[in-house]
Amino acid sequence: MNQSRDPTLHQRILGDIEGRIVSGEWPPGHRIPFEIDLATQYDVSRMTVNKVLTQLAKAGLIERRKKSGSFVTQPQAQSAVLEIHDIKAEVQSLNLPYSYAVSKKTSRKAKAEDSRRLELPVASSVVEVVCIHNAGARPFCLEERLISLATVPEAADADFLTMAPGPWLLNQVPWSAAEHRIHAVSANAEVAAALDIARNAACLVVERRTWSGAGPVTHVRFTYPGDRHALVARFTPASQ
Repeated sequence: MNQSRDPTLHQRILGDIEGRIVSGEWPPGHRIPFEIDLATQYDVSRMTVNKVLTQLAKAGLIERRKKSGSFVTQPQAQSAVLEIHDIKAEVQSLNLPYSYAVSKKTSRKAKAEDSRRLELPVASSVVEVVCIHNAGARPFCLEERLISLATVPEAADADFLTMAPGPWLLNQVPWSAAEHRIHAVSANAEVAAALDIARNAACLVVERRTWSGAGPVTHVRFTYPGDRHALVARFTPASQ
């Protein structure tokens, strides 16, 4: 075994494994070959392989389990609590291809629950949109949105087929105020089917309302599988 080649092979092994994870060839939960097998495959020492796997674990791409081996981790997106985040950017930050599909879009009169969510009089005109955002081949997030037609009448004619409702609204209406509400839920049958997860699985829900000078703009509920998303808030100390 030519140990002098280890530095070059270290990068090659690292690139090979990382490429298979990022491309989806090795999906979350996939068992990485054992150290001894990788050492034989690449004709290097187990120490070299161990260093590669340690580096991948520190990067959060794999999880090393004592006596069980190494496994591809479930990627976890992060979004800022106090920002209007872009789901497409969240998915792309995971080095996964993004796509989305509209499963429902209707214009109707607001019901009592809609009025509570959007702070509108009952029977006001609203657009209801339901979308699924995907990361690679897997559902990433369920979006359930109400848009006030009194504030954004253009939403009645928008089909949202080429642009998701969130970016579309940001292009149409400058918002002046926003409110976030974050909580955990157990997936009911409808959410479980939409996100391809087990019923009663833990989910993270981010609800947001925005207003413009003309009134309420939208209320949206984003539901994420609980093991695939994290929220981040940054703070600065108050001046003394």
